[in-house]
Order: sequence, then structure tokens, then C-alpha cells
Amino acid sequence: MHKNNRTLIIILLGLLSAIGPFSIDMYLPGFPAIAEDLHTSVDMVAYSLSSFFVGICVGQMLCGPLLDRFGRKKPLYAGLILYLLASVGCALSNSIEWLIAFRFFQALGGCVGMVAPRAIIRDLFPLNENAKIFSLMILILGVSPIIAPTAGSFIIAHYGWHWVFALLALITALIFIGVIFWLPESKQPDPSFSLKPKPILDSFWTVLKNPQFFTYSLSGAIGSAGLFAYLAGSPYVFMKYFGTTEQQYGGIFALIAAGLITSSQLNNFLLKKYTSEKIVMVVLILQTIIGLLLVAGNMTGLIGMYGSIGLIFLFLSCQGFSFPNSSALSMAPFSKEAGSASALMGALQMGFGAAASALVGLLNAHNAVPMAGIMAGCAAIALVILILGKRSVNAPCKGEDLRDQTIEMLEAV
Repeated sequence: MHKNNRTLIIILLGLLSAIGPFSIDMYLPGFPAIAEDLHTSVDMVAYSLSSFFVGICVGQMLCGPLLDRFGRKKPLYAGLILYLLASVGCALSNSIEWLIAFRFFQALGGCVGMVAPRAIIRDLFPLNENAKIFSLMILILGVSPIIAPTAGSFIIAHYGWHWVFALLALITALIFIGVIFWLPESKQPDPSFSLKPKPILDSFWTVLKNPQFFTYSLSGAIGSAGLFAYLAGSPYVFMKYFGTTEQQYGGIFALIAAGLITSSQLNNFLLKKYTSEKIVMVVLILQTIIGLLLVAGNMTGLIGMYGSIGLIFLFLSCQGFSFPNSSALSMAPFSKEAGSASALMGALQMGFGAAASALVGLLNAHNAVPMAGIMAGCAAIALVILILGKRSVNAPCKGEDLRDQTIEMLEAV
């Protein structure tokens, strides 16, 4: 593959993956304004975030088989069109119920931008480069938490929250044009891939019962749910509990996101010396310790806002190491079922993310403890699953030669 084409493809895949984060990050500073405009509470507005996560979870389970059956680009076209229409619906919403509903359909369409890039990476790039490619994508993804809240704050302050969704529609339309003209079709349609429920479920079961996929996708999904707890809880914690302005919140969000970007790039250097398996284990141990300190500090009131920012910065920096490695290890055993594997991995992430974000709203203790507690709990549970699951991954299994080969290739990175 020509270097220029390779770079352009990675950028496009990163932009596609950024549609979801942009859809979340850009409107977070507008929670108080949306609540006031639609005559509801900030907690109720948070359900529009939960419905988005549910939509992504459901949508990924649907678009995974479609990507394997019709190739990568046709499902991308359909999903992006649905996202554009739903974004317009969000912009025109005049009640919280309509906003929650349109956010679900927005996610249903946008989720293909999260599933397809993982499958395309598995299609186009050598297996031993997958973790590095995922790290490069996080560099592009990392721009969204810096730009999106700041841009969202400016738009909300000067034009109103409705225009956030209008801008999202415009950005996605430009990405859509890029996909049409510059993204190659990486997998031809496979008429033998059935879209009947039983074969689809059988395909998902084949993926799920693979010990390597089950261990790394489940621990990665539960670990990343801590990020979603932060996304759901941070608008209240910083703007209501700690009393920051929308602009200050955007700055805090950008600062914390910088840790995620930096760590994802440091991951490339660590991969030269350590295996993905070792990095994931060490990072989850550190993340659990940091999460427990965040809980203790907020329960005792010893750390305040700045201490919370510092610990959240460290907690989410760990995600920049764990996500690319757990994703690469999850996808490594699959080629033909790459679409289904990507969809199932994404559905697990968003399913647990939706549960974590909803739980933050339900606990609603009017302080930072629920958010911190769920973040710490997610890291601790992910660590336990990884420790227990590694026994079955490392155990010799009949018919798992491909898995063994892919682990060796990752270790050679």
C-alpha cells in the first residue's frame, strides 16, 4: 500500500471513529442549557446520553453482520445517511422525549463508523501492525475531546444548543464525501454470509466463545465503562457541584483528554519492549489503584476539584494504553468474522458504557462519589476478569492454532 494512501485511509478511519465521540463530547457542556430550554433536569438530559449508548450497542450488533455480508462501504453509506437525518431531528427537538428518541437513532446510524474502521484495519493492514494503527486512530480520536467541548461551549453560548447538532450533521456530511471518494472497499460482498437470525447468532457465538476474544473484549469493555461513567457524571460534578462555567468545563475536559491522547502515543513506544498482554495487565492494576484513591479522596473531601481533576487525568490516561492493546488482542484471532467480532466488541463496550452512565444518574448523590465509585468499580472488575481469563487464554486449546500465531505476532511488535 502506498504511504500516502495508507495515511489518508488511517485519517478517514479515525474521522469515522470520531463521529461517536464528537456526538457525545460536543453537547456535554450544553446539559444545563438543554435542561432549562426543555423545562427538565440535568439528570433527565443525561438519559439522552444513555439512549445514545443503547443505540450504539444495538446498532453494532446489526451492522456487524451487514459489513460481512455486503462489504464495508454500503453499510457505511446507509448508516451515515441515518445519522445525518437523526442529527437534524435532534436539532429540531422541542422536548426531552424527542431528543432522547432522536439520539437513539443518531447512534443507530453513527455506530457503523465505529464498527467498520476496526474491521477495515483487520482487512487492510498486517496483523502485527494492528495495535499501532489503533494507537494512531486514538491520536485522531483524541482531538475530539479537546475540540468538541470547546466548540460546543462556544456554539451553545452564542447560538444555542440546537446548532451543535446542525454542526455534527455538517461534519458527518464532509466525512461521508471522503468515504465515497477516498476509502477503498476492503472486503467484497459475501453472498454465503446469511442474514438469518440463527446463522448470525451462531457467528456471534463462535466469536464470543474464543477465550482470547472473551477475555480481552470483556475486560476491555468493562474497563472502558469507567470512561462512560465520567462522561455522564462530569457535567454535573464540575458545572453544578464544583461550580465551573461551561467554558471552564470545556477546558477541564480538554486537559483530561490530553492524557488519553498522550498515553495512546506512548503505547507505541512500549510495544517495542513489551507485549500487549503485559501492558494491559499492568495498566489495569494502576487504573484500579487510581480509581480507589479517587473514591477515598471524594468521600473524605480531602482532594477537592483540582485533586479530582488530577486523579481523573491519570485514570483516563490508563485508557490510552489499555484500549488499543485490548482491541488488537480481541480482533487478532479473526479474519472472516472480523465484522462480527468488531460489532460484538463494540456492543459490549457500549452496553457496559450505557449501564455505567445510567447508574451514575440513578445514584445521583449530588456529589462526585457515585461517578468516582463506578469508575473505580469498572477498573477493579476488569482486572479480576483479565486475571481469571488469562488462564484459559494461555491454556493449550485444540483448533486454536490461529490464536497462538496471532499472539506470537503481537509479541514480536
